[in-house]
Amino acid sequence: MRLNAFVAALCGVFTLAACSSVDSPTVAAATPVATPKNVIFFLGDGYGMVPMTAARIYAAGEDGELTIDTFPETAFVKTYSNDAQVTDSAPSMSAYMTGVKMNNEVVSMSQDTKATDANGAAYINGADSTCPATGNGTPVTTLLELAKAAGRGTGVVTTTRVTHATPAATYAHICHRDGENTIAAQLVPGGAGYNDKLADGVDVILGGGWQHFLPKGAAAGSSRTDTRDLVAEMKAKGYAYVTDRAGLTATPGSTARLLGLFTKGHMNFDLDRDATAEPSLAEMTTAAMDALAATKKNGYFLMVEGGRIDQALHPTLGRKALQDAKAFDDAIKAAIAKARLTDPLLANTLIVVTADHDHTMVMNGYAALTGKTTDTHPGILGLMRSYTDPTTPALDADGKPFTTLVFGNGENRVSGSRGLMATLTDAAVFDKNYHQEAAVQMPTGSETHGGADVFLGAMGMGSDTFHGLLDNTRIFSLVKAAAGL
Repeated sequence: MRLNAFVAALCGVFTLAACSSVDSPTVAAATPVATPKNVIFFLGDGYGMVPMTAARIYAAGEDGELTIDTFPETAFVKTYSNDAQVTDSAPSMSAYMTGVKMNNEVVSMSQDTKATDANGAAYINGADSTCPATGNGTPVTTLLELAKAAGRGTGVVTTTRVTHATPAATYAHICHRDGENTIAAQLVPGGAGYNDKLADGVDVILGGGWQHFLPKGAAAGSSRTDTRDLVAEMKAKGYAYVTDRAGLTATPGSTARLLGLFTKGHMNFDLDRDATAEPSLAEMTTAAMDALAATKKNGYFLMVEGGRIDQALHPTLGRKALQDAKAFDDAIKAAIAKARLTDPLLANTLIVVTADHDHTMVMNGYAALTGKTTDTHPGILGLMRSYTDPTTPALDADGKPFTTLVFGNGENRVSGSRGLMATLTDAAVFDKNYHQEAAVQMPTGSETHGGADVFLGAMGMGSDTFHGLLDNTRIFSLVKAAAGL
């Protein structure tokens, strides 16, 4: 029975003060309050299963755990691209962001897009170019663009250049990932080449790569070929601009638009980072969350990339790769803790952690337990010692010691017998600039990605839909549904 009818019935039996107003109630209707829905999407670039396992042992020992290990919902993800068994970062991250399987080197474009510029040639790094006007695919909508359309805040945080393939896949559309000057222009609201699907712009952008924003000749090392000052253009649109950790720390939490470019190119590896000058990935992540939560009442979409894991793995720099993996995990931990301050059960927050592809790192030999790595104990980064004799380095068929961590391919391959090489020591292989040995010789810095499936962890709002073996394109629809986009 409706409330008015019920009260009217009572008036027929009792004398009620409310009876005089039964036919014309004056109770105001409650105004519905939108519940903020937040998505934090963590991407460990190149963070395959072996790098993740090695990072756990490095940071916490064999019986320890990383933050990524604590996620209640887990899955494995296929990473192949539209034209390659082994993907690069551009189509893999684009698959997560758009749900479309695309060709290697392509950023958030349709499946038929070829990785060439308007002249049919591959881009050079930083080229001021666009895709052909016709005949080479079309842009496809990203999760970040959907969040913008829904009135939510948006943020991109990375330790690489902010125009690099992974962050670019959230907000840009281009036929080849190397056109980073063009990618940078897509971030400038109202400017030439702007991606108007970003509405008034990505709210928070933090990472490296000022070389693609400052005009030619204005700063040593600028890679722009024109005189545009994209930083000045973004400041004119209301962005606060910071260039170091102190500037980020001093930025008011109420800042609605924030651009932070802390280095000319990629930010430094965590082992090399000057903590007084460059913020950590965890610090950038929580700063972005603060800014988005303070100014975007409908919620937000934030992408956070641990990008330099991949860039340490390519030159087979094992220690730098594992430290950057630990820094990535620290950022995940910090984000969960901050999110729980206002959403203790994560009922309105979805956190997803995954990788875009694997690498060729493997764990070698029947190694004894090493425990976590410390400044005085190499742990998994040291020489391999057998579980049958954990005090003496094991020897190969040439009578030489070797490391636990090696690569399928890479720049450090011994020519001929290892018996002719200098004998390795723990001190030598624990050095942060030591390149792990590889089975197949590659040019300097050119260890390749691997094609194995990668891990995914999810927690919070809608996370129970992430399970089993998933194609990378499926992640898009699961995030979209969970976030109500």
